[in-house]
Amino acid sequence: MKVVNAVFPEPTQMVEFFGAPEDGPFVMVNLLKFHEKAQYPDGSDSHLSGKEAYARYGEAVRKLVEGLGGRIRYNGAVTGLLLGEVEELWDAVALAEYPSLAAFQAMATSPEMHAIEHHRKAGLAGQLNIRTRPGPGF
Repeated sequence: MKVVNAVFPEPTQMVEFFGAPEDGPFVMVNLLKFHEKAQYPDGSDSHLSGKEAYARYGEAVRKLVEGLGGRIRYNGAVTGLLLGEVEELWDAVALAEYPSLAAFQAMATSPEMHAIEHHRKAGLAGQLNIRTRPGPGF
């Protein structure tokens, strides 16, 4: 299995992802890898860690997610690996629940998201986003 962290999806990935059938609420699993130091293009806030820069994004995106009827279900540091093997562990995991694919797309392409994504880019070395469908009892 090949694993490649990225900060932004390729256009073909976006077309495929947002072209999927609408099937109701879902939870996005976010596996996050941070830069050691924040990497703002203008060199500002170079005293921040990547995690601190991403936290700025995280607080703002939480409000966007809640505004569309979703919620952040979990956010925590990765502290170990019991099973499997990866070259390098992610730093954190976040689970975000969205009411629909359309709601997620509206948020992801909104001016409000565009206004905060520089914090995400400054903080993230890369990530995986995995859309999951709720199982029985959700």
